[in-house]
Amino acid sequence: MSRIDAKFAELNAAGKKAFVAYVMAGDPDYDKGLEIVKGLPAAGVDIIELGLPFTDPMADGITIQLAGQRALGGGQTLQKTLQYARELRKTDDTTPIVLMGYYNPIYSCGVETFLTQAKEAGVDGLIIVDLPPEEEDELCIPAQAAGINFIRLATPTTDDKRLPKVLQNTSGFVYYVSVNGITGTASAQANVVAPEVARIKSQTDLPVIVGFGIKTPDAAQDIATIADGAVVGSAIVEKIGAGESVADVLAFVKTLADGTHRA
Repeated sequence: MSRIDAKFAELNAAGKKAFVAYVMAGDPDYDKGLEIVKGLPAAGVDIIELGLPFTDPMADGITIQLAGQRALGGGQTLQKTLQYARELRKTDDTTPIVLMGYYNPIYSCGVETFLTQAKEAGVDGLIIVDLPPEEEDELCIPAQAAGINFIRLATPTTDDKRLPKVLQNTSGFVYYVSVNGITGTASAQANVVAPEVARIKSQTDLPVIVGFGIKTPDAAQDIATIADGAVVGSAIVEKIGAGESVADVLAFVKTLADGTHRA
């Protein structure tokens, strides 16, 4: 059983939904970024999504784009991001770590090398937004063979014909993108998302987590009532970009986690 599977089993047993927090590795700098990541579990985060900074983040809005620029400007690399996982694992062996980003840095590293290093570092899952199911031999199948979950995105435009292809060889959970477009723009509406989540759940036993457009504790609670959990990214990254202290960022994260766990 992977850490992701174990976490959902634990949450289900407690009657709770999952709160997933996204932060960009190396934002605003290596040390402060690592301090934030290490503080996330105590703030109530069930799964950590760690962004891989990349020069051309086509799915991301301005908030995450700027975070990636700050991280790259500070010298963040794929290897330094894997080091974040290693550092967290020194004190926490249960909170799942999912790397989210684009294929290019992994391809440049070499898939086999990357997967060996990621597994050794304690990484549990991958969300690679620019690798569709048609390219599953590139990374999805090798990742699963290495014991790392490969998590796919479903969107409002994923129709019934496309959905089985998206779900094929997906593991860990399904990430439902609640709004069309890029991160950090429109707000997610539970009444709109609910039938889509139900449609996905009718075709898979995997948990369905909803992200994009969730910015407040109440919004996280609303979404978690109709899904297996909620993801918040841009709202947290915005606080980091504004220069708020680690303590203040983590206090905000806790309000989001508390909202999700109320569902």
